Parts: sequence; C-alpha cells; structure tokens
Amino acid sequence: MTFRGTYTALITPFRDDRIDTAAFKALIDRQVAAGITGIVPVGTTGESPTVDTDEHIEVIRLAVEFAAGRCQVVAGTGANATKEAIELTQAAEKVGATGTLQVCPYYNKPPQEGIYRHFRTVAENTNLPVMLYSVPGRSGVEIGVDTAARLAADCKNIVSIKEAGGSVERVNQLFQALPADFSILSGDDPLTLPFMSCGAVGLVSVASNLVPEVLVKLVQTCLDGDFVGALAQQKQWYPLFRGLMSLEVNPVPIKEAVALQGHCTNEFRLPLTPLPDTAKAQLKTLLTDFSLLS
Repeated sequence: MTFRGTYTALITPFRDDRIDTAAFKALIDRQVAAGITGIVPVGTTGESPTVDTDEHIEVIRLAVEFAAGRCQVVAGTGANATKEAIELTQAAEKVGATGTLQVCPYYNKPPQEGIYRHFRTVAENTNLPVMLYSVPGRSGVEIGVDTAARLAADCKNIVSIKEAGGSVERVNQLFQALPADFSILSGDDPLTLPFMSCGAVGLVSVASNLVPEVLVKLVQTCLDGDFVGALAQQKQWYPLFRGLMSLEVNPVPIKEAVALQGHCTNEFRLPLTPLPDTAKAQLKTLLTDFSLLS
C-alpha cells in the first residue's frame, strides 16, 4: 500500500460514555463522499488515551465495517510499550485494517536505539504497512532522521512517516534521507502547503473531520504541482486550520466544532473537558465566518 493523499484522523463520538456508532458511521460516510484517501481511527484525535483496549479494537472494527472498502483504514495502534503496540496492531489486522499508524513511544522517552528496536519489532509482528508518527510535542521525543532511514532500510513494511514536529527543515532532512518510495505526510493542517512543497505527498488531517472536501482539494492541488493555486486555498482556510488547533488542546476544538454542526455530542473522557464558554464563543464566531454554522 502507498500512503499518499488525504487522511482524516477521526474523532471518536461518545454518547452516555459509550461509542456513538450512528454518529461514527455518519462521520465516515461524509469522509468517503468528500473523496478522502483514508481514515485514521483511534489516534490522538480519536482520544486513544482514554478508551480501553476493547473499545480501541471496537472503534477500528467499526471503522473497517463502515468504510466498507471505500477508503483505506489506517488504525492508530501505537503505544509506549512495545508488547501493547504489537497486540493492538495484530488485533487491527485481524478485524481488517489496511494499515497502522505507530506513534513514537511517549512519556518514557526512549533513546533512538530503543525507538528503532520498538518500531522494528512491531513491524516484524504484522503484515500491515506501517506509518510512523513523529510528534515530539505529545511524546516528548522525536523519531530521528537517521532512525527513520534505518527503519526504512531494514523493514520492508515501514513505508511512511506522519511528520508533526512543525519544522519544514526536518521535512527537508527526511526527504534527503529516505528512499524515493517512502512517503512523508504532514501531520499539521496549517503546514500542509510548506511541507508538500518540500517533498511531503499528503496529510493526516484534523480539520477534515469538519471540512474534508477542503483538505482533499488542497492536497490534490499540491500533488498536481499547482502551488500558486494551493497558496490561494491556504490563505482562505488557514484561519480555520489554526483556530481548530489553538483554542484548546486537540481534539477538543474539532470535536466541539463537529458537535456544533449537530453531528455528535461534545462528550469527552476525563481528563479532557469541553471548551469553556469564552473559547466556545470564539469557535462559534470562527465557524460562522466560514459559513459552517447555519
């Protein structure tokens, strides 16, 4: 499988502390209708830290069922314990996921050799294509450029990296170090254009939960090499992308935005909480400015 195009890091809708399957199905149907390349259930945006193991696997199973072969399903099955990451990944493979997103081990801050061995061991225990996920703001450590290059050389099913370190220079370094067929994807909506101008070939998006057609168009415009056209789109939509990532920690603003449109509740699992009134008023103004609230 090639990871290229637009992927949505799905929110996980809850209702009365249970997965809201009807809202989840409707969300996936909207993604497919917009032409999304793939969906990524139970990543950080899907509140993976606060679902239990059975729920984690169930969300992936539901995503596979509701996608029904119409798009890729790249399951978020990373963990900071290698054994747990393997177990989640094998479960995802069993229920029909088409790929796996593997976050850099978080909190325990392993050295680069530990990161290398972690991902290599996960890859050796699955047939799924693996997308690495470097997000030092969440995990406390990044996947080093040399480590990514070692993994690409040594593990045939590690084929991509989601880059969310906020650095165009790092994308340049990855593009130099990785094989031509190893795909780099932006992990930040506001940085999609600059990252793709330096060699990224797609995006794992948060904002596409709300406006999938906008991100599909932006990414395709970049893939077509029309960076002047992409810049015009970026200028139009950047305030929304930025607002969804700055009003509060992700995924709170994006779930609140989808809830304001009536597609799900604004229910979170502690320690996440809904937006305070002031921030919610700002979000409503932002969505109204983009004609996203009736």
